[in-house]
Amino acid sequence: MDTTAVELKLLGAAIVVGLVQLLWAAIASWSQRDLQWAAGSRDEPRPPLTGGPGRLERAWRNFLETFPLFAAAVVAAVLLAKTGPLTMWGSAVYVIGRALYVPLYVSGVPMVRSVVWGVSMVGLGLVVVAIFR
Repeated sequence: MDTTAVELKLLGAAIVVGLVQLLWAAIASWSQRDLQWAAGSRDEPRPPLTGGPGRLERAWRNFLETFPLFAAAVVAAVLLAKTGPLTMWGSAVYVIGRALYVPLYVSGVPMVRSVVWGVSMVGLGLVVVAIFR
């Protein structure tokens, strides 16, 4: 029987979302950056990315802003034995929101992507609230 907390499995799923996003952004950037620059010392400033590759890079940075908070909240909830429906649903909402956010951002869907981002933050908030209950 697997006794791993669902929240830790969802943390693993968030890591997969992040890895996919990182690879997607890196591969997309190849269309606007030559591989010599990427393989070099990168002493020169990189040219800014535009269009889809630029949106992927910005979405990746956005993930980097929220993921450490989510990871810390999940680990704290597990260590403090504060897991339950609130942390399970909060973690699931965060992961699903983050997975949906990137394709919406890349597609240039403005309002829906902001709502999805907000929903993912609600998920993170639920995990944090559970820590203090």
